[in-house]
Amino acid sequence: MTRCAQPDCTGTIEEGYCDLCGTAESSPPPAPVSAPSAAIPSTPVVTQPVSRAMSSPVSSGRSRAGVLATIADLPAVPARDPATAVMADPEVPEEKRFCANPACGEKVGRSRQGRPGLTDGFCPHCRTAFSFTPKLGKGDLVAGQYRVLGCLAHGGLGWIYLAADENLDGMWVVLKGLLNTNDAEALAAAEAERKFLTTVDHPNIVKILNFQRSAGLGYIVMEYIGGQSLHELRRQGPLPLREALMYGREILHAFGYLHEHGLVYCDLKPANVIRVGKRLKLIDLGAVQPIGSPPGTSWATVGYHAPELETQSSSVTSDLYTVARTLAVLAIPGFSPAAKGTANPLPQDCGHPSFTRLLRKATAADPADRFQSAWEMEEQLVGVLREVCALEDKVPYPAPSTLFGPERTAVGTALSEDDDRVVFGALDPVTVAGKLPVPLVDPADPAAGALAGLVGRDSGELLEQLAAMQPTPETKLMRVRLLAEQGAAEATIALNELSRALPGDWRVPWYRGVLALASRQADKAASMFDWCLSELPGEQAPKLALALALECAGKPAAGWYESVWRTDHSCVSAAFGLARSGRMEVLDEVPPTSSYRVAAQVALSASVVRRPDLSGLAAPDLVGAAERLADLVDLDPRRRDLLTAELLGHALAWLETSQPPPDLQLAGAPFTEPGLRRRLESIYRRLAVAADTRHERHALIDQANAVRPRTWL
Repeated sequence: MTRCAQPDCTGTIEEGYCDLCGTAESSPPPAPVSAPSAAIPSTPVVTQPVSRAMSSPVSSGRSRAGVLATIADLPAVPARDPATAVMADPEVPEEKRFCANPACGEKVGRSRQGRPGLTDGFCPHCRTAFSFTPKLGKGDLVAGQYRVLGCLAHGGLGWIYLAADENLDGMWVVLKGLLNTNDAEALAAAEAERKFLTTVDHPNIVKILNFQRSAGLGYIVMEYIGGQSLHELRRQGPLPLREALMYGREILHAFGYLHEHGLVYCDLKPANVIRVGKRLKLIDLGAVQPIGSPPGTSWATVGYHAPELETQSSSVTSDLYTVARTLAVLAIPGFSPAAKGTANPLPQDCGHPSFTRLLRKATAADPADRFQSAWEMEEQLVGVLREVCALEDKVPYPAPSTLFGPERTAVGTALSEDDDRVVFGALDPVTVAGKLPVPLVDPADPAAGALAGLVGRDSGELLEQLAAMQPTPETKLMRVRLLAEQGAAEATIALNELSRALPGDWRVPWYRGVLALASRQADKAASMFDWCLSELPGEQAPKLALALALECAGKPAAGWYESVWRTDHSCVSAAFGLARSGRMEVLDEVPPTSSYRVAAQVALSASVVRRPDLSGLAAPDLVGAAERLADLVDLDPRRRDLLTAELLGHALAWLETSQPPPDLQLAGAPFTEPGLRRRLESIYRRLAVAADTRHERHALIDQANAVRPRTWL
C-alpha cells in the first residue's frame, strides 16, 4: 500500500488518489480552491424532484459550437514511444489483488507472516481461481503474427501487452488478455467485446483490429494509442475547467454512439481515456455491455459508478453518471472519487455555479432525475463551456437555444419619471412576467404546425383559438403560458392538471415561476427559476429569469446578469440589469445593431446627472453626456430636447459651486450661466410650440421665462 507523499499527510493512495487529502499520486500539493467568480453567485441548488426534462429533439452541439474552443485548439500531446511504455517488472500490487468472483470480491494474493502474496492460487473465501501472472513474455509470437514486447498495464479483465504486427511491417498493436481464464463471466465479457468491438468505428473509440487465440487463450488486438491518459494529466494537477469540459464533449460523443447501438460503456474513469495529438479516445472497452444487462454484471470502479448498479441494470443514465464523476475528478482541486472503498460526495462548491449544477444533475440519486441521453447532457455541457469561455476570453459566445426562443423585449430599459436622482425605476414583476423568453414548441407535437400559425392581438384572442384546437401537450402548455402571464386565477388549476399530465416536464415549474411573478410573488418565482436552472444549467433563459425574479424580490442579482451578458450580448435585459445594480458602463457594450442601443446611450447620458450627490461631477462629464445625446441620430427630437434640458438644468446647479474651463461649450452653448440659460430657454420654447395640450404649453412657457437670463428689457 502506497503512502501519500504530501507533507504531514498520513493517508494512503487508493485508485491513484489519497484517501485522506485527495491529492493525486506523485502530484504537487493542491492549489487552494479558488472561490467562485464574484460575477457569478453560488445560489443554493434547489433539490425539488423531477422525473425528466421534455423529450423534444436537442442538438448534439457539434454544429452550433462555431468558434467555441474544442480539443483541437489545445496543444497536441506527443505520441509516446511504445518501447518506453513497457513495464520493466510486470506485477499487480498486492493492494489491488481481489477475487474476480463478483459475488465475493475479497482480498486475495496478500502477504502473510512475512511471506509474499501468491500471484496464482484460489480465493480462500469462495475457492475461485485467481492468476495475476502475465501469460505472455517478451518475444512470444501470438497467432504467428504478433510479436510480444512486454506488458503495458493490468486492466480489469487482465494483462495488456504491447506487440508488433509482423504482417504489417512491425506496426504497433495492443493485445488484451483475460484476468482469469477459468472465470466464465470474464470469458463471456471478452467474447461479447470481441463480437461487437470489431465493428465499432468512431473517432473517439479505440479501434479493435482483430481477435486471436494462442495456447488456448483469447486475445483482442487493438490499435496502439501512445498518448497520455487523463489520469496521467490529472496527476500533474487539476485541469482547467475549460479543458475538462472539452474532454467531456468528446466522451459524450463516444457515449452517444455506443448508446445509439444499444450499448453502455459502464467503467469510465480518467485512466480509460487517452489523449494523443489532438484526439481523445476511449480505451479498455472490456466493460461494454448491452443496455439492460442483468444487475450485478457490470464492471465498475468505486467512486465513479452509479449507486443503483448494485440492484439495477446498467443504463444510459448510469453511464452519464460516470461522465460527471470523471469531470469532477479532472477539474475540482483536492477531490478524490473514493476513500476507503466508499464514494466521496461532490463538494458543495465545484468551482463554478453552472458546472456544479451540471454535475449534480448528472449524478442525481434517482436515475430519472439525471440527463436522459448523451446529447441532452452535451447540450447543457456546451452551454456551460460557452459561459466559461466567455468569462475567460472576455468575448461573448452566443448561440441559439433549442429550448427557448430569443428575448422578446428587453426589461427595465425605461428611465425613471418619478425621481430625477434615480436613472431607472423599480422593476414591475407583472411586466417582467410577460417579457420572459418563451419555451419553444416541441416540433414532434401534433399541433406544432397549427401553433406556429396562431395570430392574435391579445391573449384573449389566442385563448379562444386554442380552445378550438385539438388538446395536445403543446396546446395545453401554451394555454397555461397565456394564463400565467395574465396572473389568471385559473392558471393554478391548469398548472396542477398539467403537472399530472406531464410529470417531470421542466416547463411546468417554469410557468409556475411566470405565474408567481404575475402575482407579485417574486420570492416564489425565484425558487421556481432556480429549480429550472438546475435542470438546464447550460441555458441562458433560466439565469436571466432568476436574476429578474431576485431583483424584483430585492435580492442581489448582478452575478446572474453578469453571467448572461458576458455569454450573449443579444440578451440586452442582462445589460440593463447590471446597469440598475450600478454597473452603468456596461451599457456602452450594447451593440450598435441592437434596437436598444439608443435606450442604453440615453441612460448613460442621464446617469451623469441623476446621482444623489453632484459634488463629484466634473465639466467633462457634462460635456460628454451632451455629446452622447447629440450623436444619437435615431433619438426622437422631442425626447432629445427634454433630456438636454434636464442636463442643462443640472449644469446650472453645478455652476453655483464649480467653475468650468474657459471657452468650453455644452450642448452647443457657452458653458456659462447666461449661455446655458439662453440655450435652455430656447429648448423650452421649442417644446412649447409642439405641446399636445394648452396646459403643457403654458407650463413650458413658464419654465422658459423662469430660466431666461435676467436683462433690463
